[in-house]
Amino acid sequence: MVKADSYGLGATVVAQALGREGCSTLFVAHPSEGIALREALGENPAIYVLNGIYPGAEQECANARLVAVANSMEQLTSWRAAGRRLGRQLPVAIQIDSGMSRLGMPPSEVGSLAPDALEGLDLRLVMSHLACADEPENPANEAQRNAFELLRRRLPDAPASLANSSGIFLGERFHFDLARPGAALYGVNPTPGHDNPMQQAVRLSAKVIQTRELPIDIGIGYGHAYRTTRPTRTATIALGYADGWPRRAGMAAWYESVRLPFVGRVSMDSIVLDISELPPGTLHAGDLVDLICSEQTVDDVAEAAGTIGYEILTGLGGRFHRIYDYNGQGAGTHRQGCST
Repeated sequence: MVKADSYGLGATVVAQALGREGCSTLFVAHPSEGIALREALGENPAIYVLNGIYPGAEQECANARLVAVANSMEQLTSWRAAGRRLGRQLPVAIQIDSGMSRLGMPPSEVGSLAPDALEGLDLRLVMSHLACADEPENPANEAQRNAFELLRRRLPDAPASLANSSGIFLGERFHFDLARPGAALYGVNPTPGHDNPMQQAVRLSAKVIQTRELPIDIGIGYGHAYRTTRPTRTATIALGYADGWPRRAGMAAWYESVRLPFVGRVSMDSIVLDISELPPGTLHAGDLVDLICSEQTVDDVAEAAGTIGYEILTGLGGRFHRIYDYNGQGAGTHRQGCST
């Protein structure tokens, strides 16, 4: 899964890295994502468009050799008609709604597919999506697997795909022919409530703008939400909610394994840290502190913000400079904060 710019980490670079590891099938959400990847990657790999091909975009997507995921008879019919106009078979996947009620052909539509509905199309995959895979004991998982088994038998024989990141950890019965890992690739825990089986893939850092020494009883930030209770050394860093850091995620930064708590509110472009635990003169303007790291994972940040790691990663904005580490040691992708 490389949709949403590979969960905010840079789709082209991530896709190229996955390709070097043998991945030959990618999934995006929108046609525009698929077209951009095709231009960057060349003839390979196969690129599936999960939302299907929007009306009017059929020829451009066909020219980019994208695989349409047909979620409805309407999408299937439009894609087949595009192939006839172009005089060739177009590749297609059929998504079945096995119980999530979000995207995919409902059981009634699958059952009523005419024998010639796929005529002129190259059926590459039959797929569905799990709604509760991150809850292993939820009976909805087995119900969806059973529904998927029954519904796909009504279609021509083709490779099958059901498991997302969490679904992979439900066991082999959910794997079928193709699994679709997404957030797990980027270090988000696919097994909530248990130890994360994945390595951290992201390190988020921000630059120090200035350091201060504040006396007792000084208000910090908007609304003076924090007041010093002792002489306090602070550092202001170039990070805020305009960069996608949630305003409600108080948290801390880390510097050489020392926790530097936020003091005051998260602002649009800056956050104030209490750096009193560091020896005086340790931090200077331009130094980097870590916000996502081994001590504070993306899932930790998400929990503090009352959300999920997916939203944290995809929300990190364009003001970050991305550095990619290819040596396989430590975090796979680094983000270093810029002040502009």
